[in-house]
Amino acid sequence: MSIALFTLGGTIAMAGVGPGERPVVTRLTGADLLAAVPGLDSVGEELDVRDALAVPSADLTYRRLLDVVDAASQAVAGGATGVVVTQGTDTLEETAYLADLVWPHAAPLVVTGAMRNATLAGADGPANLLAAVRVAASAEARDLGVLVVANDEIHAARWVRKTHSTSTATFASPNAGPLGHVAEGRVRLLTRPPRHAPLPPVDPARLDATRVALHTVTLDDDGWLLDGLADRRHGLVVAGYGVGHVPSALAPVLGALTDRMPVVLTSRTGAGPVLRHTYGAVGSETDLQRRGLVNGGLLDPYKAVVLLRTLLAAGAGRDEVAAAFARHG
Repeated sequence: MSIALFTLGGTIAMAGVGPGERPVVTRLTGADLLAAVPGLDSVGEELDVRDALAVPSADLTYRRLLDVVDAASQAVAGGATGVVVTQGTDTLEETAYLADLVWPHAAPLVVTGAMRNATLAGADGPANLLAAVRVAASAEARDLGVLVVANDEIHAARWVRKTHSTSTATFASPNAGPLGHVAEGRVRLLTRPPRHAPLPPVDPARLDATRVALHTVTLDDDGWLLDGLADRRHGLVVAGYGVGHVPSALAPVLGALTDRMPVVLTSRTGAGPVLRHTYGAVGSETDLQRRGLVNGGLLDPYKAVVLLRTLLAAGAGRDEVAAAFARHG
């Protein structure tokens, strides 16, 4: 029995800066990461370390991440109890959600990272990695899909958000809270939400060719940034005000776009649902749905982009998109 560890770079793998004003980053290997973690031998699982990608999370792509997921799937098929992926935290909420959409196994895939690199006092990488390995090895974590473990908290990939630029407690699930915790080396799951069935495999080439835009609505927004969008993108996610509202001048612009592409309505607030039929003014959630926008439910704008792009790459039409967001949102 073993845990497969895939390292992708990021702050958790940074150590050392050179002299002068321009930092020179030294990257830690998977073996280096493990050497810095006390107590790993108490987990009782062999670690199969694979240095997959030496890139910051800002340079991860759908194709690169799905290649890692495919390798992780092969590791599980070969007998691994679970999988841990280390990466930078900047895009972790999106990559974990993409992995969760396609992960077919009962074995947990756990994603973790760090907010403080190894040269700083209170570096959190070793503790996060140890907690992630414990979760990946835990029978209690099976059948929960992809999990994010940080700061001794266990989060579902579909709900987790990065909420602070520097805090080690940055990861939170505003709509649901953590699924559990790691305390005294014990994995404690407090709730077990039902899993969604994984999406069918997607051709990476089609994902590369499929592009989705995100438009965050701002005060006095007239939609000029959306001019010609349908000629450049295959879908649009709108991050609206509050419960899913936009300025009245923007409503017909978005409605016209629905004739040419799926347009999904989300909230820019960071928590809470898009409503369905509470407000009726021009630009309200009721009006926008009447114009053809798809309700994004509880999905934040960034996850909505991931889901919409994955669906469109698989050839989903508007009705299929709406049905998928009704399930996942």
